[in-house]
Amino acid sequence: MSKRLVAVGDSFTEGVGDDDPASPNGVRGWADRVAEVLAAGDEEFRYANLAVRGRLLRPILAEQVEPALDLKPDLVTLYAGGNDLMRPKVDIDALMELYDDAVARLTATGAVVVLFTGVDGVGDALFRKMRGRVAIYNEFVREISARHGTLLVDMWAMRQLRDRRLWAPDRLHLNSLGHQEIAIAVLDALGAAHSLEGVALGPAETATARIRRRENLRWAREHALPWVGRRLRGESSGDNLRPKRPELGPY
Repeated sequence: MSKRLVAVGDSFTEGVGDDDPASPNGVRGWADRVAEVLAAGDEEFRYANLAVRGRLLRPILAEQVEPALDLKPDLVTLYAGGNDLMRPKVDIDALMELYDDAVARLTATGAVVVLFTGVDGVGDALFRKMRGRVAIYNEFVREISARHGTLLVDMWAMRQLRDRRLWAPDRLHLNSLGHQEIAIAVLDALGAAHSLEGVALGPAETATARIRRRENLRWAREHALPWVGRRLRGESSGDNLRPKRPELGPY
């Protein structure tokens, strides 16, 4: 079993949406949950999380891959590109060439590498418009995963992630229930024994058109407009924020 886990990526891997004041950067997330399971009963286990919210694919690879390699991990998780797909224009082919090179470098060390496809946003009117982009991105990820022999967590196939009750109010990040689902999927991909369980939410209530409009207006005011404002100002939610676990350490 893994002794040295390094997590690389953006807000998804940092744990945004799974608020925890006791955790570094104020968030917990699926990677911390995986580390907790792997650390149980193994005093030699060490964990680093280099992910920073708001990062695009190029900065993630430029800023995090080399430090990850320096830590000599035997297990690496990598997710990058989600923020790029939300930009008005994106060259997915060019991005995935860089992604392929990074995965090749990571797997060449002998470490087990875990990759992720993007989530199917069919249940949300805004993200449904991105399905084509995400599907193309996912095909690249599957091809790269097969070529380099990585493990793959196929979030597109995780239909439970279409339930908005697994997402934070900003609709961009998973909440604690969603992060738990990802932790389970990662541990299952690793073949690691665990006792984590997803929550059976039951059928969702059908909101009236009036309630949906009110919720959409609140979401636009509290989350969408600030996000657009940061884009226009060239700012990121991760500006001046350090990785929450930049060095390998016990969990």
